Amino acid sequence: MSQYETVTVERHGPVAVVSLNRPDVLNAFNSALMRDLLSAVEEVNTDDSVRVGILTGEGRAFSAGADLSETIPEGETVIDQLNLGYKPILMAITDSPQPWISAVNGAAAGIGSAFAMNCDLTVMAENGYIYQAFTAIGLIPDGGACWHLARTLGRKRAYELIVSGEKMYGQQCLELGLCNRVVPADDLLSETLAWAQELAQKSPLSLRHAKAALNGAMNNSVADTISNEADLQHLCINSDDAKEGVIAFMQKRTPEWKGR
Repeated sequence: MSQYETVTVERHGPVAVVSLNRPDVLNAFNSALMRDLLSAVEEVNTDDSVRVGILTGEGRAFSAGADLSETIPEGETVIDQLNLGYKPILMAITDSPQPWISAVNGAAAGIGSAFAMNCDLTVMAENGYIYQAFTAIGLIPDGGACWHLARTLGRKRAYELIVSGEKMYGQQCLELGLCNRVVPADDLLSETLAWAQELAQKSPLSLRHAKAALNGAMNNSVADTISNEADLQHLCINSDDAKEGVIAFMQKRTPEWKGR
C-alpha cells in the first residue's frame, strides 16, 4: 500500500490497519493529516482484497482533536474546513463497503472522538477515553459527534456529556454503548486485529449490505427500512456468495467467499 507523511497503512492479510501518525502532538489533525487520511481510507475502500479496516493512532493517543497551532488558510472558514476537510473522510468511512473498527488508545478528543464514534465498531483500551473538550475553549462538538452521541446516549445524557466535558473511559463507554469491547491497553491492537480477522471470514456482501441497511435504518421510518432491506436482500440472495454459502452449509465446509 502507499506511503504517507502522516498516516501509516499496514496489511494483515484481508485486514488493513490505518494509523494516525503524528504521535508527538497526540495525532492532532492538521491539513496534512486530513489529506493523507482521506487518501488512505479511499485506498482501503477500493481494494477488494481488504475485507475490514482498522483506524487507530500511533503512540499515546487515538487523536487529541484538531491541531490548534495550525491556522485556517486565508480565505477559508471553519465551515470549509469541516465540510471540505473532515466530512469527506468521515463519509468515506460511513459509506465504505467494508466495516471499519476504531481501536481507541488513550484520548479520542474533539474531532478525534467523532472519528472514533464514526467507525462501525469500536474497541477501546481500558485507559482509552472519549472526550468532548469543546466547551472548555468556547466551541461545540463537530464532525458528526452530536449525531452519534444523541443516538447512542439520548438527548439529555448527550448534552450533559457535552457541556460537562466529562472524560468517558473504556468501561463506561462499554456500559453506555459507545464501544463494543474493552481490552488491556497492551492488547488493544492484537485484540482488534483478531476480531477483524474473524469478521474478514464472513461474507463480504453480507457485511456490506448489512452496514448499508443499518445506516438507512438510523434515519428512515419502519416502512422505508423494510423496503430498503428488501432491495438489499434481493442483491444478496441472487449473488454467487449466497449460492456458495448454501452449498458450503450442505457440504459442511467453510465457504469460499468471492464478494459477488
